[in-house]
Amino acid sequence: MFDFTMTDEQLKIRDEARDFTKWVPREMILAMDAEEIQFPREYLIECGRRNLLGIRLPKEYGGRGLGWVEDTLVAEEIGVASYSLACIWGVGADIVCEAVVKYGSEELKQSIVVPLLKGETFAAECLTEPRGGSDFFGATTKARKDGSDWIISGQKRFIVGAEGADWFMVYAVTDPGAPPHKRMTCFMVPRTKGVESKYIYGLMGVRGGGAGRLILDEVRVPERYALNGINNGFEVFMTNMVPERLGTAAMTIGSVRPALEIATSYTSRRKAFNQPIMNFQAVGFKIADCAMTMDAMRGMAYTTALAIDSGKVSAGRIRRMVSQTKKFITESSWQVVNNCMQVMGGIGYTNVFPIERILRDIRLSMIWVGTNEIMQSIIQTEWYKEYEKNKEKSSTRDVELDAVSAHETEEKVYE
Repeated sequence: MFDFTMTDEQLKIRDEARDFTKWVPREMILAMDAEEIQFPREYLIECGRRNLLGIRLPKEYGGRGLGWVEDTLVAEEIGVASYSLACIWGVGADIVCEAVVKYGSEELKQSIVVPLLKGETFAAECLTEPRGGSDFFGATTKARKDGSDWIISGQKRFIVGAEGADWFMVYAVTDPGAPPHKRMTCFMVPRTKGVESKYIYGLMGVRGGGAGRLILDEVRVPERYALNGINNGFEVFMTNMVPERLGTAAMTIGSVRPALEIATSYTSRRKAFNQPIMNFQAVGFKIADCAMTMDAMRGMAYTTALAIDSGKVSAGRIRRMVSQTKKFITESSWQVVNNCMQVMGGIGYTNVFPIERILRDIRLSMIWVGTNEIMQSIIQTEWYKEYEKNKEKSSTRDVELDAVSAHETEEKVYE
């Protein structure tokens, strides 16, 4: 977010997030990337102590009670230290806890949200399965009713925080014969008998976050642990799409910001042909493009946050805005880091600078919480819906009639 648009309260919480980011030990970041740390619980404890978890959640459960704009600016700052840490920050407090607060019982709010926002526990979202991730309705994890309980069996994979989680938000098929949007239930599953984190993946980047495969073997869960009741998991899924995708966009901005700062510093000091290489257009223009792109990304993220906070924008338009924000920012960020590495030459490709780690880390952003191809599909669908809905009541000029031969209607063949 741009400083000149922030209120005093927003500047204050941004600075709190910056102070926290400065606190993160260098040794923690390096150890996570080297996979010497599998889950950074110390990070969450300190984050909870500083009251930087659950920015949008109610104060009564330990949150800050603020809006999407504040959440987005904090997410950007959180992303600066490490993309892996930012993923952990977002999954438990922003994604899982939002669902529990909106759809869960008071028992679940007290058992899950309150300790999580203190940094004492962690909860993981479990959506992707071995046979697919984007195909939500193709889930094979099943739950069968047994008295007042449900017995869950199946597998989930690529689960951020699987190794460190105390609770798991699990989607399971509870009515196989029902229409797709009424066949799933979202359960909150504690780490208990039958729950096993099976495997830590060897990831290209975003390491140290405990990503693993979750195996659920006849896990007994009381029905009161279902969010939004039985067979209503689709509504929970749709709710989570906003914090997943807008949060990803915001923290990605933060993660690539240091790359531009490092590249700017390097190119202003590095000399070739007796002058700083920033003076060569092949270098300086790439930096200029990166700066321009960063401002465009930030503008899109905060416009979307403002739209949600306003409460005046339709659900369909919000879906489109969130999806295009995620797609545009993650793809643009990838290009920014590539350009930063390019202008630094060979040294940018080494671990003397963190550009290579940032590049490895943010590649995930175009895949997780819905691939960018899925984002494009949503954008397309919602844009056409908006057009059809708005065309009849449009108050703008009909420019199609301004063509010289606009009256030649027989030439306008559509079928």
